[in-house]
Amino acid sequence: MTARRRSTVALIAALPLASACARSGNAPAGDAHAGHDTTPALAAATSGSVAATAGPGIPADAEGAVARLAASPRHGEYAMIPVGDGDSVRAWVVYPERSTKAPVVIVVHEIFGLSPWVRGVADQLAADGFIAIAPDFLTGKKLPVSADSAASVPGATDSIVAMIRTLDMGQIVRRIGAAARYGTALPAATTKWGVIGFCWGGTISFLTAASFPTLSAAVPYYGGVREGIDLTKARAPVLAFYGENDARVNATLPAADSMLRAAGVPFEPVVLPGAGHGFLRQQSGQNGANAAASRQAWPRTITWFRQHLGQ
Repeated sequence: MTARRRSTVALIAALPLASACARSGNAPAGDAHAGHDTTPALAAATSGSVAATAGPGIPADAEGAVARLAASPRHGEYAMIPVGDGDSVRAWVVYPERSTKAPVVIVVHEIFGLSPWVRGVADQLAADGFIAIAPDFLTGKKLPVSADSAASVPGATDSIVAMIRTLDMGQIVRRIGAAARYGTALPAATTKWGVIGFCWGGTISFLTAASFPTLSAAVPYYGGVREGIDLTKARAPVLAFYGENDARVNATLPAADSMLRAAGVPFEPVVLPGAGHGFLRQQSGQNGANAAASRQAWPRTITWFRQHLGQ
C-alpha cells in the first residue's frame, strides 16, 4: 500500500460512522445515494441564477447550471443510442471546440436523473477537450416530468429517485457499453474512453470499472461500492473523490481499496477536508469547504483523464 493510500484509509477509519448528510434520516438502510439536501439547489437550478461557485474552469453548481449552459459556445445535442434487444438510451452529447480527435467521457448522473447540472458537467468536460456523453438511465420510464424540470413540480424529484432505485444493473451496464461504442465510433472521437459519475453515478462508475476491460480511466465522485460490484476485475485506473463529512459513503472506501489493490490497478482515493456529500453540485455548502474541494478535485479529474485517455 502506498503512503498516500495508507493515509487516506487511515483518515476514513477515523471518521464517525454516523452520516453527515442532511437527509440521511430519510434514506433506507444501506442507501448511499439519498443523503443530499437537494430541494433548494434543485429549485434554484431552474431559475437561471448564478450562485457563488468554485470559479471559472470548474463545473457550475446546481444554481448556476442553467445559465452556464445557456451561455456555452459548445455544441450539445440529444442522441438516441441503440443498445440492442429493442432497447435504446437517450443521451446528452457535447462536443469540444478543437481541430483534432477527442477522447470520450461517459458522464453518469446522480440519483436525480439527467438534470441541468449533469448536462453542465458534460459541457465543462467538453470545454476541457473531451466528447462528453451523459446517458439518461430513465429512458423509457414513465415519470411525471423530466429531470430537467423536476425541481419546479412538487414530488417529481421523489418520483425520479424512486424510479432510479428500481433500475436493473445489467441494463445500466449495457447502456453504458452502448454509449461508449457510440462515442468512440464518432468521426471526431478517438478510441479511448473514460467514465465519471456522482453519488449514485459514482457507484455506477465503480461498476463500469468492474465491467469493461476497454475502459481507460474512471473518476467516481462520492460513490459507494455496494455488494455485487467486483472491483477485482477492474483494469482501468481509478481516481475517487470523497468529502470528509460523508462517513456513510466513506465507510465503503476500504472495500474499494482492497479490491482494486487485488486487481493490481492504480487507485487514488482523495478525501477532501471539510467537504460534504455532493460537494461539486453544492459548492456553496459546508462554509466554503465544498467550493475548496471542487477547486481541488476538478483540475485533478482533468489531469487524470488527459493522462490516461490522451489530450
